[in-house]
Amino acid sequence: MALLFETIQFGTLKLNNKIVIAPMCQYSATEQGEVTYWHEQQWANYALSGAGLCIIEATAVQPEGRISYADLGLWNDLQRAQMKALLAKVKSLSPMPFGIQLAHAGRKASTDKPWTGKDQFKPEEAHGWQTVSASDLPFNPTDYPPHALSKDEIQKVIQDFADAAVRAVDAGFDLIEVHAAHGYLLHQFMSPLSNTREDEYGGSFENRIRLTLEVLQAIKNAVPAGYPVGVRISATDWIDGKDSWDIESSVGLSKALEQLGAVYIHVSSGGLHAKQQIQIGANYQVPFAEAIKKVVHIPVIAVGLITEAQQAEHILQTGQADAIGLARAMLYDPRWPWQAAATLDEQIEISPQYLRCQPHGLKSLFKPFQNQN
Repeated sequence: MALLFETIQFGTLKLNNKIVIAPMCQYSATEQGEVTYWHEQQWANYALSGAGLCIIEATAVQPEGRISYADLGLWNDLQRAQMKALLAKVKSLSPMPFGIQLAHAGRKASTDKPWTGKDQFKPEEAHGWQTVSASDLPFNPTDYPPHALSKDEIQKVIQDFADAAVRAVDAGFDLIEVHAAHGYLLHQFMSPLSNTREDEYGGSFENRIRLTLEVLQAIKNAVPAGYPVGVRISATDWIDGKDSWDIESSVGLSKALEQLGAVYIHVSSGGLHAKQQIQIGANYQVPFAEAIKKVVHIPVIAVGLITEAQQAEHILQTGQADAIGLARAMLYDPRWPWQAAATLDEQIEISPQYLRCQPHGLKSLFKPFQNQN
């Protein structure tokens, strides 16, 4: 059997294969952070994709933690109730587990939808608000400076992550991913490029990772015992010649996350600094996953311009990662797992309504979901 179609455990959660639909912001929520018809069709589409797991987009734990005014939130019970109703609909289509990524955008918040061409709104503008961060350093020189969080405000952020986690469990999500990547709030605390604090949340490596560890611990304390919680990180800031967050830092962080009970590390990179120099190409982030896999005993998810089935399989066969995260590739082709199964001569479970579309010459490609009538 191809490794891509073997099962994998994320803690207590078993996936039918190692294809993970990675979180992708849709900028399609209401201004109150609630789901819309867009999410209904998108989640349903992914539920029928054949992937092992879908993790929905970055979902803010505070109104100020949204990237844009059109981001999902989980800071109140109405948002939870609407997600619960939608998730129940989606799960009637497919047994695929769904996870949710809990996030706070920090200084990269208060933006417009990305396709409008506008960057950050000022606090006094419509759709804008005062951003926050570890320090008062903006992401772009033209951005409105963020407010440096006080210790009491940091504790409020931690509590809001925990409260959102409780709502996520109640809504029916099978897994929680903590978003500590891409230059958002937790990453802002970890990188010395954005954190110039002199208290216990700044300075040393141990101090800078403190908030991320405290958020993970608070979530673990709030959810049922054994409930799976993973973490997404940026392995490097892609800034040479400066004291920045790098792969050595990520290795140390990953060891600490494993000790606290994270069930996987989802390895991405970048997003912290406007002058990052990313060397983009096929598999460009896979070496970071490989470096982290060598030092932890929990699964590592690789992402980054992984677009072909044989490419994904090679990453697993060579031991560079334990699972494959797909984002843009799944947006482009939501039936990517079907195509991968056909390429690798594997079988894939699908809704029985689709059995009749099995291509000629691939008579053993499809089998119906085991727990669906």
